[in-house]
Amino acid sequence: MPIFGHISYYRPGDVLENRLALSRAGLHRPTRAGVSGSELEGADSIILADQYEDDDFREEDIIYSGSGGRDPRSGKQVTNQEMTGRNLMLRCSLETGLPVRVFRKVPTETGSGYRYEGLYQVVNAVYEAGKSGFLVWKFRLVPCKAGS
Repeated sequence: MPIFGHISYYRPGDVLENRLALSRAGLHRPTRAGVSGSELEGADSIILADQYEDDDFREEDIIYSGSGGRDPRSGKQVTNQEMTGRNLMLRCSLETGLPVRVFRKVPTETGSGYRYEGLYQVVNAVYEAGKSGFLVWKFRLVPCKAGS
């Protein structure tokens, strides 16, 4: 069951060592998937791990690529994405306006970890050609306003 908003005492800037630690803390439940949540309630958390070529983390917003259509071996986009599964979760978040916890893979002294970037809101979704030429869902997220 998705939990929206901050979890326990974890706050933006906190770094956890790996996806298993995120899952155990209840911050991002799946240990492999980049989107956590349900198709009926929306995404409660996402991870930016430099795996999708169309992801773009900027100061004012995030462009988060939908899932699907990638070759499992090369990681390259090889077909168009569809509005199913995790993409439906993000579209539901667009409709509900519920906050999404965002984590980003970052270098650490021991290799890499996942930094909590804070709460974001999905504000737009477009279906357009990505860098590979295939149609990709791109979700735009902006930081939640303080107090919301």
